[in-house]
Amino acid sequence: MQLSLSARRRGLIALLATTFLMYGGFFMVIPLVSVVYVEQLGFAAATVGLSLALRQLLQQGLTLGGGMLADMFGVRALIGVGVLVRAAGFVSLAYAGTPALLFLAMALSAFGGALFDAPSRAAMAALTDEAERARYFSLNGVASGLGMTIGPLVGAMLLRLNFQTVALAAAACFVAVFGFVLLLPAVKVAQGQQTVGYGLSLALRDRTFLIFTGLLMGYWFMWVQLTLSLPLAAERLTGSSDAVGAVYALNAGLTVLFQYPVLGLAERHLRPMPILIIGVALMALGLGLVAAAGSVLVLAACVVIFTLGTLLATPTQQSVTAALADERALGSYFGVNALALAFGGSLGNSAGGLMTDAARAIGQPALPWLTFALVGLGSAIGMAMLARALQRRQATVHLVRGAPGKL
Repeated sequence: MQLSLSARRRGLIALLATTFLMYGGFFMVIPLVSVVYVEQLGFAAATVGLSLALRQLLQQGLTLGGGMLADMFGVRALIGVGVLVRAAGFVSLAYAGTPALLFLAMALSAFGGALFDAPSRAAMAALTDEAERARYFSLNGVASGLGMTIGPLVGAMLLRLNFQTVALAAAACFVAVFGFVLLLPAVKVAQGQQTVGYGLSLALRDRTFLIFTGLLMGYWFMWVQLTLSLPLAAERLTGSSDAVGAVYALNAGLTVLFQYPVLGLAERHLRPMPILIIGVALMALGLGLVAAAGSVLVLAACVVIFTLGTLLATPTQQSVTAALADERALGSYFGVNALALAFGGSLGNSAGGLMTDAARAIGQPALPWLTFALVGLGSAIGMAMLARALQRRQATVHLVRGAPGKL
């Protein structure tokens, strides 16, 4: 069924609102988990890192199933159930005082995310065409930036009461998302009648898409340091959990102010794939320079460089993913693509925690940051090689000529 222009606009506005609330609720509580459980409750950083890695791995691993279900049944019901399950996970986190309960709360939160992650992104791709997709993903980046700006500040403020209040307020954000889900039109993210495994088989036979998905692991490996290593670095330099909110405010504030114009400027001169490569390289540079950060000002400069990289890389990797995906099964393709976040993000969280503990033990605080930078640099080099190979073989001719939304 072809959606009317008004229905598409209503759906896009609803998705922007859900993005804001999802990011606001998520970043209200998750960045504080490392600080609260490590610095206040005395948990080992490796334990907390593994719990965050579990959430990442379960959510993005199970997102593959969410994408397949979206192809078969549509997106609205899956997103609605998913945000309610995520809310239940954050309620559980409010009362998680032992490692076992922490892991349980993270697992429940992950299951909710698995239901709404791929369907939400597939819906964004389905409601836009190639000419407007990059612009919409930029606006979506602004919405997420607003959520990332407000969420941590509200979380830090509510933490003055207690962590339970923070977790319950985050859960309330996801309950509010459910109301906006009801405004979504009946979005179709697959063509024709889908059978179990059809879309997955298409994606798994798409060698170019799988290589790109594998290379994105490096991007996500770095990106998740925003929820673990950077908060710990800020708290270490200042001795206050308030610095966590300041780091996020800087990152998200720059996103809100400059996401749209920076990406627009880049698109006037470069194709999406080079933009993505430059963005990933800048993220690696920003994290690597934290190794030399002996003051809050130097750390802030590193966050600015890292954020500039995310301004270029985050919306562009979504546009490239949508461009490479087969329109016959967008949900399954986005589900497979989520494996990059599943493995890259979980490795980033677990490695971040383990290396933080190891760096403290051996007195080498630069170790984690140099490792993060090397991983990101390797990802950027791999993407450059892939882009060159695609152009040589002309495997995706309609994607490499520089039109909006193309590689």
